Amino acid sequence: MYLTQGLHRAVQRHPQEIALVHLDEQGERRWTFAQLFDEVGRQAAALQGRGVRAGDRVALLSGNSDALIMAILACWWLGAVACPLNIRWNKSELAYALNDSDAVLLLHHADLPFTPEHTPHLSFSNLAHEAQGLTPLPDTRTGGEHLAALLYTGGTTGRSKGVMLSHANFWSASMTRGAELNNAPDSVSLLVAPLFHVAGLGRMVGQLIVGGRWVTMAQFRTPAVLDAIARLHIHDIIVVPSMLQSLLDDPGFDAAQLQSLNRIAFGAAPMPPDLLDRALAAWPQAEFFQAYGLTETAGAVCINLPANHLPQARGQGLLTSVGRAGLGAEIKIVDEQHQEVPRGEVGEIVVRGPMVMQGYWKQPEATALAFRDGWFCTGDAGRMREDGYLFIVDRLKDMIISGGENVYCSEVETVLRSHPQVAQAAIVGVPSVKWGEAVHAFVVLQPSSPAGDALSAELKDFCQQSLAGYKCPRSFSFVAELPLSAAGKILKNVLREQVRA
Repeated sequence: MYLTQGLHRAVQRHPQEIALVHLDEQGERRWTFAQLFDEVGRQAAALQGRGVRAGDRVALLSGNSDALIMAILACWWLGAVACPLNIRWNKSELAYALNDSDAVLLLHHADLPFTPEHTPHLSFSNLAHEAQGLTPLPDTRTGGEHLAALLYTGGTTGRSKGVMLSHANFWSASMTRGAELNNAPDSVSLLVAPLFHVAGLGRMVGQLIVGGRWVTMAQFRTPAVLDAIARLHIHDIIVVPSMLQSLLDDPGFDAAQLQSLNRIAFGAAPMPPDLLDRALAAWPQAEFFQAYGLTETAGAVCINLPANHLPQARGQGLLTSVGRAGLGAEIKIVDEQHQEVPRGEVGEIVVRGPMVMQGYWKQPEATALAFRDGWFCTGDAGRMREDGYLFIVDRLKDMIISGGENVYCSEVETVLRSHPQVAQAAIVGVPSVKWGEAVHAFVVLQPSSPAGDALSAELKDFCQQSLAGYKCPRSFSFVAELPLSAAGKILKNVLREQVRA
């Protein structure tokens, strides 16, 4: 179970076929499997020449690109650990992840937004230049329980956690998905879901294992995505509902030119039935499905199959389900004593299987809290039908999903409370047509501090100095006090109802 095995297999089967295409404003770059194989070996040699050794963490800062994929593969080829960082983070967030991961090198695309104090850095183009003329390094074939990636996810305490995912974790997650939905080796996958998130990286791995093709784009731009589907005969894509709507609403949308698309995965926000019906009408031959998983599970642990999304199946009540436990995954719903609850009752979703992470990097206490009797506690509330179908009810973790990005409320609240005019702050998610959820702040001001539009703008700017833009509140409610439980905890269910009303 080493993740570079798929590249060896593809080179043996079809070395001159296109493996990877990157699209940007300048045009496109194409790589055959043989070229990719050779370049990865040379870049691994260049990394070794810079002192990178097996087990070292290499930080990667870039939007999706051919260079990013090759760098990830070169890390695995060498036996190093890829640590892709969120390009939407600000300087302090990036610096924290670099320091916490003990990265020995930062590879980045184009100009760096900041200069790291203690981490050597190099652009992807310079790495490629150094690789020229080097003898390709033999693949170490590192795999199994060795770390493949360190993916940073926000923490409910405000501190980011590095999720330790092994080669076996990713391999198992890909098998879970592949057993439910066959991943054809001649498929072409458009990677617009960022590779610093597990959905994008997991999809990259799925294609790698079967020897499929990738098309990369640094960002989701509707006209460019439509052009890529039509011109490069894309077979599958991962979207959030807002992306799907933007495709269907685009003036240049022509369903007849887009019929190569035969599989559309969605998640991160509920899919409105009317939007799904529009998409089914546009792509009647396509398989639409949703999945449930976390960074800590290296991808999906259950999938709601395409058949359950068809209009004739709506009466079964499965459109809002995330499916049943996939191959190799065990899922149950438990109460606060970790006892399984009767089917239909709400409790915490816990997961067990070979796709579950090794733990949180350098956070043994957080790791211990995340597991109980061998089960990973997701922090999500759900219920399960008698037939095993899982339904997500709410998140026990205080988190918002906005535009496919996780926003941990406590992190935003900590920043807001540091403003001199703020006495208390509470963050909740509110429904948003565009983002799925939007970040809303309830703020109790210090005495004599004036509320108003000017202060809202000031607080937004203040947050942007410490947080990525997607984490910052989009709207504010200034209140005299926050509703509290008898134990003194903020009643966020009450706040959500207030703002929705």
